[in-house]
Amino acid sequence: MLLFLAVVALVSGRVVDPAGAAVADARISIRTAALVQTATATSGPDGLFTIDALPAGSYLLRAEKAGFAVWTQPIHVSSGQPLELLLRLSVSPVRSEMTVSAEPGEVLATEESARRVNVIPRGVLEERATLSLTQAATGEAGVGEQRTAPAMGSFFVRGLTGKAVSVYRDGIRYTTSAQRGGVSTFQNLVDPALLETVEMLRGPDSARYGSDSLGGAVNLLSRAPEFASSGRRFAAEAATFYESASHSFGAQAQSSYSTARFALLGALASRRVNTARTGGGLDSHAAVTRFLGLPSSILSERLPDTAFTQYGGSLHSQFQLTPLSHLIVHYERGQQDGARRYDQLLGGDGNNIADLRNLMLDFGYLRFQRFQAGPFQEASLGLSYNTQREERVNQGGQGNPASAITHQYERAKVWGLQGQASSRAGAHSLLAGFEGYHERMIAPAFSVSPVTGVTTLTRPRIPNGARYLNYGLFVQDVWEPERARRLRLTSALRFGGASYQSRSSASPLVNGGPLWPSDSLSANALSGRVGATVRAASGLWIHGQYSRGFRAPNVTDLGTLGVQGNGNYETSYASLAGRRAEVGDRADDRAVSTGTAVERLRPETSDNVDAGFTVKASRLRADFTTFWMWLGNSIVSQTLILPQGAVGMTLGDQAISRQLPSGAVYVPAATNPVLVRANYGGASVRGVEQSLKLSLTRSISFSQNLTWVEARDSRTGLPPDIEPGIPAPHLNAGLLWSPASRRFWLEAYANAADRQSRLPSLALSDRRTGAARSQANIASFFNNGARVRGLVANGILLPTGETLAQVQGRVLGTAASAPLFAAIPGYAVFGLRGGVPLSRRSDLMLDLANIADRSYRGVGWGIDALGRSLTIKWKIRL
Repeated sequence: MLLFLAVVALVSGRVVDPAGAAVADARISIRTAALVQTATATSGPDGLFTIDALPAGSYLLRAEKAGFAVWTQPIHVSSGQPLELLLRLSVSPVRSEMTVSAEPGEVLATEESARRVNVIPRGVLEERATLSLTQAATGEAGVGEQRTAPAMGSFFVRGLTGKAVSVYRDGIRYTTSAQRGGVSTFQNLVDPALLETVEMLRGPDSARYGSDSLGGAVNLLSRAPEFASSGRRFAAEAATFYESASHSFGAQAQSSYSTARFALLGALASRRVNTARTGGGLDSHAAVTRFLGLPSSILSERLPDTAFTQYGGSLHSQFQLTPLSHLIVHYERGQQDGARRYDQLLGGDGNNIADLRNLMLDFGYLRFQRFQAGPFQEASLGLSYNTQREERVNQGGQGNPASAITHQYERAKVWGLQGQASSRAGAHSLLAGFEGYHERMIAPAFSVSPVTGVTTLTRPRIPNGARYLNYGLFVQDVWEPERARRLRLTSALRFGGASYQSRSSASPLVNGGPLWPSDSLSANALSGRVGATVRAASGLWIHGQYSRGFRAPNVTDLGTLGVQGNGNYETSYASLAGRRAEVGDRADDRAVSTGTAVERLRPETSDNVDAGFTVKASRLRADFTTFWMWLGNSIVSQTLILPQGAVGMTLGDQAISRQLPSGAVYVPAATNPVLVRANYGGASVRGVEQSLKLSLTRSISFSQNLTWVEARDSRTGLPPDIEPGIPAPHLNAGLLWSPASRRFWLEAYANAADRQSRLPSLALSDRRTGAARSQANIASFFNNGARVRGLVANGILLPTGETLAQVQGRVLGTAASAPLFAAIPGYAVFGLRGGVPLSRRSDLMLDLANIADRSYRGVGWGIDALGRSLTIKWKIRL
């Protein structure tokens, strides 16, 4: 099947197995950078295939055959010049070395781009992402996983996460303005089974990925069906898994139908994650450890409230309307039931209720793609819809059964419009485009008194009915002045911004007044990037780039009032009008006033320079990059300072219960002082990213990567209060054995991290990291959560026979407060995994992880890593 009318170039090749034997009936497809399929072919008995015609340009070539890993590579077609390829398929998962996200409109080998990018293909996703999507980042250079809770997580990119990393889905913005600071509630609602590739771009790129791309961007690319070479084609596959450390299990299934002009793929996935057993059967940050100094095993070896159920599915179709016009339709639904914030329960604060109810995602789009559209080689126009819903039910008070139970429902409804067009002018590839998103928040809230049963309307976390606009216009130029493609220069520019509005008229009247004031803000900025890649010698590429990131304050920054993902209670500028509020110099109970009044937030920026090289030979690939990044006007959470006499005043639905001599205040919903978001200085971030892959023999290869990131506050030189903190340096290594003459593979692997002692005050007070506690916190849990759970009776801690005063003295001594961990310990864990075809259509994979049953966690994790576990995965193709 050919999309284009005119013969321009011939692409042919041969498909072989690891031993060099011909592979027949392999399906070959050619796709554009937008992943629109343009041509297909099938290899013959001798492994040969031919695609009669393609216009000049860059494409993604994909080869697939049952029993082998999917093969992808970029190809560059020149007018009138035939291209001959050798595709050597592998049994073990193959790391893709091509990207469609680094430079929009272009398909590139990663070494050709000045942008640094991690490309995680389907085979590696199937290998790593068993319980959640964010597990895919484990083992990567320059990125990592942040585990907020068993069901929640996000991606670290160059040390930043949450609001500082923009997430896109098939080139459409997935992140909403309700995004919390250092966590991502909805990231894991995208099931790994629905994805073909995850591309993680390291370094700011607001020129293409808009607001929030301070540390980098992530583009999640869908599995897409293939057109049939002739007639009709049906295909299906199914898989199931079991994981022992949490006794989790699940299944997924995909089915596709295609003709020469229509293709449809449907997918379903579900999993049940049960209670977790962490390394050594212990939870390092458990409430009983934090406040009572007792091991978590005194209650259970498995962690209660860590189970949940997830399920969802998608439909993805492509219509060839004419030889030059395509329509792509996509819809997906994801849902999580029964999830809880374990770190707010026995995993940290000791509360009784912290439910994540009815987490739901509805995401879809229509995209019209036109080739040879007037002066443009390619043009597209898209319409998207994105709804993310949750209901959080919490009871604070560290286990006080009389504390109010709050219900906060949130729904972000987003309509988007995207368009872009590309053309070639001599050695230049030009692209221009736009995107805009209209967001509306639905966020009613109420609380129920468990004592009286009275229901009261309360201030939601973000204002109900708030409106947010996010928009941008962007251009890109790629210049390759030589036909030999030894030099590649790229530049991009974007004008973008955001607009926020909330109205007090949308609030119910409580005690004669609205729950929030009217507020608005608009912010615009220019951002861009310039970069170059030079092929200095055969197999040696040198790259360098400058890029600028921009982040407009979002709805959470501007309108938040309530408990955040890190457990802190935060308030906003608009809610503090007339209170003479000031910003503290830290984010804990040791803060004192800086003398700076709480002001309206301004946009934050990041300026990044990176440079490095790639060496690529027949048996070796080595990458090295060093970067420097400067964060300006950083929006951080600092302790709120109020004039004395604030006790009894209200902040949202909480009355101030305590005030320190410094002016810091407390409310019952949180164990730490109330925080406020402010533009508080900036920070410098520097780092090194290195990776190596070496083929020791034809069957044995060694891989290794290293990441080191350090951040310093520009005023003090101390670690900046960037939520949730900067991850420790980490090292990953693997030794793979994949005999060419046999159909199996086996890999021994290791993941290690250094001790992280550079923790900011925000991380030291965060229950997930430093887990600070005070004498008052210990008393509160002793008299509430510990009593409710049967550990305290008649004022005595039953396991030890101690009184409250004795427990306080043993845990804190004479100190008023102190963190449980002043540093996050280093670790090294080892595993062994492998795969083998059971038949021509079915495969088995086994993974024995954390063999030594090591207890560990990373910065910002709300749960320790799983202990020793065996994962079994079975897949069948029909």
